[in-house]
Amino acid sequence: MSLAENTEIRGGQGQVLDPETYRDSIGTMEQSGKRKWVFPKKPKGKYTNYRTIVAYILLAIYLIVPFIKINGNPFLLLNVIDREFFIAGQPFYPQDFFLLTLGAIVGLVCIIIFTIAFGRIFCGWICPQTIFLESVFRKIEFAIEGDRNKQMKLDRQEWNAEKIWKKSLKWTIFFLLSLVFTHFMMMVIVGYEEVFKTVAEGPFAHPTNFIVIMLFTAAFYFVFAWFREQVCTLVCPYGRLQGVLIDKETINVFYDYKRGENRAKWRKGEDRRAVGKGDCIDCFQCVVVCPTGIDIRDGQQLECVNCTACIDACDEVMVKVGLPKGLIRYASEKEIETEKPTQFTGRMKAFMILLVALQMFLGFLIYNRGDLEAKFIKPAGSTFFVRDGLITNTYSYTFLNKSNDKKTLTIKVIEPAHGEIIYSGSSKITVEKDKIAKGTISITFPEKEMNLSKQNITIGVYDLKGNLVDSYDTYFEGPFNLQF
Repeated sequence: MSLAENTEIRGGQGQVLDPETYRDSIGTMEQSGKRKWVFPKKPKGKYTNYRTIVAYILLAIYLIVPFIKINGNPFLLLNVIDREFFIAGQPFYPQDFFLLTLGAIVGLVCIIIFTIAFGRIFCGWICPQTIFLESVFRKIEFAIEGDRNKQMKLDRQEWNAEKIWKKSLKWTIFFLLSLVFTHFMMMVIVGYEEVFKTVAEGPFAHPTNFIVIMLFTAAFYFVFAWFREQVCTLVCPYGRLQGVLIDKETINVFYDYKRGENRAKWRKGEDRRAVGKGDCIDCFQCVVVCPTGIDIRDGQQLECVNCTACIDACDEVMVKVGLPKGLIRYASEKEIETEKPTQFTGRMKAFMILLVALQMFLGFLIYNRGDLEAKFIKPAGSTFFVRDGLITNTYSYTFLNKSNDKKTLTIKVIEPAHGEIIYSGSSKITVEKDKIAKGTISITFPEKEMNLSKQNITIGVYDLKGNLVDSYDTYFEGPFNLQF
C-alpha cells in the first residue's frame, strides 16, 4: 500500500496527495497540458558520488571502445549497411542473425527479471539517457547558469546581455558535445577509420555519412537541450513496464511513510513523537533535487528513475536535524509496511540463478557457433553427366571463415563413402580470417554405387590435421533409369 493510501490529509502538517491527483497525469505537465520545466537542484552526497564514478567509467568505455581491436577486428562494430557485425572482437554475419536475435531476447528477459527483483536501478545508474543528461549536460548547465535558484531567476528575466551570453554559451557547448558524441556513435556503426576519412575529406566527398551525422547530432541536441526527462516519462517503454513488473517485494527508492508521517516543519528541542509528528520535516529538498519533478513521498510513480538524488538530499537534512538517515532509501514496499529489513528471498535467489543460466546459455550458443560455415550448391541449370561408368555432379562452394585465423581446408565426401572430389584448382583451399572463399568442385560416384536418381549426400570440410570443421547436406543427381 502506498503512502497516499495510508496517510490522511492533515492541514498545516504537510499534505499527502490523493493518488488520483498525481497518478493520472505526468509530473512535468501542467493541468492545461503545457510542459512544466524542471529546474533540479544540484545533488550531492554518497549515492551521487557513486553514480558519478559509474557514469564516468561508462563514458570512458563509450569513448574508448571504438578504437579497441582484438586480433585486428573491432571490439564492437554494428555496421548494418555493409552487414558487418563484431562483438567482443568476434565476427557475426547475416547467417548468425539468429544468435543476435536470441541475444536480444535473452537481454530483454534479463532486464525484465532484474526489474522484478531490483526495480529501475538500471535507469538511474546505467541508462545512457541518464548518464549523458545528469553527468554531462546538466553539469555544464550548473557551471554556466548556476544552481536551481539562479537558473529559475535567469529563465524569468528579460533577454539582457547576461541571459544572451549564458544561454548562447550553453547551447553552443551542447551542440559541440552532441556533435562529438555523434561521431563516436558513428564509429561504432562504420568504424573510426571511416569517420576520420569523412572528417578529413569533407562532407561533399561523403554526403551520406555527413547527413547521417548531422541528423543524429540534431537528435542528440534536441534530447539533451530540450526534451530531457520527457524521454523517460513519455517515450521510453521501460518506464511503462515497471507498472506490471514491480510488486511489493521489488527493491526501489521508497519513502518510509510510517516513519515520516505525519510530516511537519522542524522545531528545535521538540519531541516530535510525543506530539504525533513523524521524521519528515517537510523541507521539500527531496522534491527540488528530483530531475523528473516528482515528490517521492507520494509513493511509487512512473516518472521515478531511481536516481537516488532524493536519498542524498533527505539524508543530509536528517543529519542536520539529528534524526536517523534512511527516511528515503532503497527498500521494498513490503519492508516499509512490515518494518522488517528486506531479506534476500528465495525468489530473488531464483531470479539470480535464472539470470546466470540465461547468460550461460547465450555464451554456449556463441561458443558453439563454429569457426567456419560451408555451403555446396548445384549451379542453376546444371545437370549430371555419365562417362566411363562414373556419374559426375558440379557444385559451387562458399566457405565463410568466422574465426580470427587463416584456414587451409580440404573437401571429402562423408556419405556415401565412395565419392571422389575433382578440384578446379588446388586441393588445398585457403580462407583468410573474416573472409569468404568461393570456387567450384565436381563430385563423382561409380554408377553401380548410386541407388536413386536423386541421392542425399554429406560433404565434409577438413583442416590440414584431418579435423572435421563443417559439413553440408545436399543431393546428388543421376540417371532416372537407375535400379533400386
